[in-house]
Amino acid sequence: MTELVGCARWAWNKGLDRCLKLLDSGERIPGQTAITYWVKEFRDNPEHAFLKTSYTDNLQQKLRDLSLAWQRYFDPKLEASRPVFKKKHVDSDNSIRFVNFSKYCKIDNRRVKLPGGLGWCRFRKSRNIAGKIKNCTITRNAGHWFISFQVEQKVEQLAHPSTREVGIDMGVAKFVTLSDGTSIKPLNIYRKYEQRLAKEQRRLAKKVKFSNNWRKQKQRITRLHSKIAHCRNDFLHKASTEISKNHAMIVIEDLRTKNMSRSAKGTIDAPGTNVKAKSGLNKSILDQGWYEFRRQLEYKQAWLGGDVLAVPAHHTSQTCPACDHVSPDNRKTQANFTCVQCGHQDNADRVAAINILARGRRVLACGESSLDDSMKQEPVLPREGLAPSAAIAA
Repeated sequence: MTELVGCARWAWNKGLDRCLKLLDSGERIPGQTAITYWVKEFRDNPEHAFLKTSYTDNLQQKLRDLSLAWQRYFDPKLEASRPVFKKKHVDSDNSIRFVNFSKYCKIDNRRVKLPGGLGWCRFRKSRNIAGKIKNCTITRNAGHWFISFQVEQKVEQLAHPSTREVGIDMGVAKFVTLSDGTSIKPLNIYRKYEQRLAKEQRRLAKKVKFSNNWRKQKQRITRLHSKIAHCRNDFLHKASTEISKNHAMIVIEDLRTKNMSRSAKGTIDAPGTNVKAKSGLNKSILDQGWYEFRRQLEYKQAWLGGDVLAVPAHHTSQTCPACDHVSPDNRKTQANFTCVQCGHQDNADRVAAINILARGRRVLACGESSLDDSMKQEPVLPREGLAPSAAIAA
């Protein structure tokens, strides 16, 4: 499996290098079908004799993934990152896919027969496989091998078991706050292992690069990163499942996490301010996994027959839900909200969630035009001396 994964990684890197050269010369990147034909050229080259031991479908699927990555990159709606070269010793980038499962593969309870010289392999069956298996993907992560099956099922249009709607405000002090007043505490799993991770990385820095002890230490760090990611993913799944199954309509903020976690270091000519505080805030923001939480909500609601609506997040915590008065003075502290016009008091995060839900209702009732007036308002700048976290929350 290591050999097959290595050949697939090589095909990705070779294909990416050719695509970059085409872009540099002013040419366009060919379509998906043309890119997959590069596999035959790679295998027929005498210099690439090691590819003879690879499985052709694995290479074609890897180039197909490369083509899809370029399509996402050129789609302005997705704001996807540019495809990058895959490293040999990064486990999360190493995977292979076997297509035409019914023709080339077999499954017998906890055993699966795979082509490419693998034969029968045992695996831990975490759940029953329902539906017709179309393909399977093998991934290596932190020294462990995982197999996942993609199945085809006939699913009727479902009606969500709940009829409730909710607005969600996401933050750092509280992971999410619902418009009904309930909240979920953040896991902050990276903060829990941050000192241990720094200690292991200092040990790595003292070892001879690429030596056996260096590789062992690097594997320890990889396992620790994997543990952090798995804990965060488990937390997000539990939270998203609980919210999704109890609400048919979920309205969330359309957050730009990449912009919110941008460094405040600045340049030599224009150095930034509060760099250390902003760096700590960036760590806390990225530790929450807001994008992954949104992604999970969207596909789980699609399964259950519900819906997820993303609305602009501007002024949600500065707008009074009682009189619609907008002012930065409404939120003088991070936690408390007091309207300077009507005197309405509440928790600031709950106020934001209520405004998010109301904004979602207006979009459903009147379309995007309902937000045009509020979008044209002059931006409300944070007061002087406001902490970076409060400025972003505002």
